[in-house]
Amino acid sequence: MGHTHGHGRSHPHAGARHRWRLALSFALVATYFVVELITALTTGSLALLSDAGHMAADVVALGAALAATHIATRPDSTGRRTFGSYRAEVFASGLTVLLMLGTSVYVAAEALARRGDSADLHAGPMLLVGGIGLVVNVLALLLLRGGASESINVKGAYLEVVADTVGSIGVIVAGLLVARTGLAVWDTVIALAIAAFVAVRAIVLGREVLTVLGQHAPADLDPEAVLRELQAVPGVRDVHDLHLWALTSGMNVATAHLLATPGATTDVVLAGALGVLRDRFGIDHATLQVEADASACQELSW
Repeated sequence: MGHTHGHGRSHPHAGARHRWRLALSFALVATYFVVELITALTTGSLALLSDAGHMAADVVALGAALAATHIATRPDSTGRRTFGSYRAEVFASGLTVLLMLGTSVYVAAEALARRGDSADLHAGPMLLVGGIGLVVNVLALLLLRGGASESINVKGAYLEVVADTVGSIGVIVAGLLVARTGLAVWDTVIALAIAAFVAVRAIVLGREVLTVLGQHAPADLDPEAVLRELQAVPGVRDVHDLHLWALTSGMNVATAHLLATPGATTDVVLAGALGVLRDRFGIDHATLQVEADASACQELSW
């Protein structure tokens, strides 16, 4: 019986590579949040206040995402974190989901509670602050877009900023409509639209977070395809107990038991299987066990 623990190329994980993007975005959003909150309280705009509330969630989410990249790369001094602390990034994304959902529920509740109220809104400040917010969010979007496809942590921050961008556009639209019609109801309508958009984005990200935490096979990996390729490795008669999951974005993991054909060399089988996982599926971290006799492997009870 042979066993190996395979590692592929050594490279920093995606979250660490894009830490600078998170840091700059955090600074931009935190500064703008203070300005928007003061203006919202001064003008009494619900759309502006709802967007400020979402910006507050952004400050927390971006801060958590930034902290998670540091935690993920911190050496383990206990010897008990055998997989490291990479999941910190996934937990940070989960926090982002909760913040986005909480913000959308709060904004929707406030908007519905204010139906029929006549608010004395000042469209000028709404347009000015909304325009500044749009510029800030576009800058943050450009910063985070480069890492959103590689890291679930950065993607969570990116989706937060996407929602903020929509919120800033909503504030501008609400300001224009209020200025043109004199009806404060437009402020409520835009706030509800922002809440719905944020909720949808949160649900999409939440599904990705649950996929990782539930240790499901990553979306870009087909377990059946991996099984077929391993079965086609020279010297492999059968494959069982195949497990695929993601530790965090860009760090997929695999384990499997390989039943070797009679006379096959264990080292050759292991090298071939590891090469398939690494070169065809991008799995750099794999633990494989080669068996000469299937009866030697006790079946799992779960």
